Amino acid sequence: MMFRNMLTVAITFIAITTFSQENAHLSLSLDPALKKNANAVIRLNDIEITIEAQDKMNTKVKRIITVLNKQGNSKVNAYLHYDNTVKIKTLEALVYNAFGKEIKKIKKNSFNDVSAVDGGTLYSDSRLKYLEYTPVNYPYTIELNYETTSTSTAFLRPFAPLEGYYVSTENSTYKIISPSNIEIRKKEKNLNGYHLKKEGELHYTAKNLHAIKKETHSPLFVNFSPQVLFSASQFSLEGVSAAAATWTDFGKWMYNDLIKDAYDLSPETINTVKNLVAEENDPIEKAKKIYQYVQDKTRYISVQVGIGGWKPFNASEVDKLGYGDCKGLTNYTMALLKAVDVEANYSVVFSGSSQRDIEHDFASMQGNHVILSIPTNDDQTIWLECTSQKLPFGFIGDFTDNRDVLVVTPEGGIIKRTKKYETNESAQITKGQYTITEDGSISASMLVNSTGIQYDNKYYLETMDKTELQRHYKEHWSYVNNINMIKTDLKNNKTDIEFTEHIDFSASNYATVVGDRMLITLNATNRNTYTPNRYRHRKLPLKINRGFKDIDNIDITLPKGYKIEAMFQNKTIKTIFGEYKISLEQKDASTLSYKREFSINDGEFSKDDYQAFRDFYKEVAKHDNSKIALIKNN
Repeated sequence: MMFRNMLTVAITFIAITTFSQENAHLSLSLDPALKKNANAVIRLNDIEITIEAQDKMNTKVKRIITVLNKQGNSKVNAYLHYDNTVKIKTLEALVYNAFGKEIKKIKKNSFNDVSAVDGGTLYSDSRLKYLEYTPVNYPYTIELNYETTSTSTAFLRPFAPLEGYYVSTENSTYKIISPSNIEIRKKEKNLNGYHLKKEGELHYTAKNLHAIKKETHSPLFVNFSPQVLFSASQFSLEGVSAAAATWTDFGKWMYNDLIKDAYDLSPETINTVKNLVAEENDPIEKAKKIYQYVQDKTRYISVQVGIGGWKPFNASEVDKLGYGDCKGLTNYTMALLKAVDVEANYSVVFSGSSQRDIEHDFASMQGNHVILSIPTNDDQTIWLECTSQKLPFGFIGDFTDNRDVLVVTPEGGIIKRTKKYETNESAQITKGQYTITEDGSISASMLVNSTGIQYDNKYYLETMDKTELQRHYKEHWSYVNNINMIKTDLKNNKTDIEFTEHIDFSASNYATVVGDRMLITLNATNRNTYTPNRYRHRKLPLKINRGFKDIDNIDITLPKGYKIEAMFQNKTIKTIFGEYKISLEQKDASTLSYKREFSINDGEFSKDDYQAFRDFYKEVAKHDNSKIALIKNN
């Protein structure tokens, strides 16, 4: 009887396994290796793109994904964008339980239909259909089938069989069919080490790609995951045809067909800005006044109409309305600068703190934001963020720093790198004084100057009211109990791009008093409390996007009636990631001088260096908690 039961189980398992090869809706037979570190598994992602003409493209997609847990719901990606150029021919979703049984069918009209942009957008022709499904049990599987047509062929989705962290892929196929008169260029990235197969020049397949676990301080996912980028050298963007295979040609097309005709300004506006800079001969001083004029006159609002959201609104319209999106405000600022004979160029960038580059060796529609560049005589380009009413002239912060961008000129496109904020440039310099009283309380007065990226982390503080500032500093110094904010005097020097904080506070029971002894933690206002995550087997390289440097010089007045019983030794730690130094000097019987320097260098390092990087941060945290012991005088 036992043998018969075992045989039945074995036959059932073989049947299920055999069936799973033909039916991707069954969750139970998933390869355990594909479930490891995965919240969802892509069972099949089949994409076929047919370019019938320069202005006609058809896309068919069959996507089956098994969701293993709640975190995997966001990986379903059951949504579809459409607008005046993209039409949805068919759309359907099917839901299956763990045993592969269909439990729900969702037709096109049952998908939610909303604007594809947020509430900050004035108007838009872009819409979104998406599926809102709440599962009863896990795992479950969703199959999504759709077909779209588009008159724009400027954007060809990449082959990206790994879609992000915590998602594995069982099968992924990608194919482009195009007529011989349209050249399809491609760029392969990071294909080694994966189960990928090139079936044809424009045909790729991938099988059994394991999920990647996210690790802190790693490179951008797109910089190490497998991808094949595609672009048509002859394409159409909402009725505007183009032929461009190089950045030079691409830039010429953007300048002539998207930007050039949008420079228009009224004679009245031109006279206004000419009078504004009449006393200035230096182009940079002119540019500063124009930039301030734009900040005072306009505000940012997302406006996504026109050629795929790529063509800026005319400068005259932005001038009249007083608002615009990144394209409109950048073009408007550029038009004003040209009116006063200052050269400036429209520049396309991938924005965000992750520092994503435009692919410098692959001309195609890229980027998600626009900024302005002003060339200078010393070849030090000035970059302007035209959507901000707060940023100083020439400061872009971590939103668009240190990355390759496309600069559009009348002569064509040029790849340039935006401003990098060096370690020493991104400094926080603190000078202060603490007084410790006999009962262990502390009163402190601090003057903190921040520049570079550290300025970027601070300048918004000036917009906070008193209550918000109190909350900010109490959270910032959460390791100081019972803190009482006495003074917060902030100064934003936009000329020198320096943010100054003059802060006074007090706190009871800061020092620990036990009998005749007192223990004091010397670093009261700039302790490192961060330790990078631990990984037993680090998989990804170590990436530090930006460096910084902290310098602290603090005078500490000791409580009356106490003398030093024990002091720590001065410490210096030097690593490839940065440096840390602390020292303590007794200036007189009641005053100590505490000095601290902590710097981190940007760069990419081997995964084998990660443990040393983590140990460095742990050492800094340990020494930032260094204490001295005092004892009462007899």
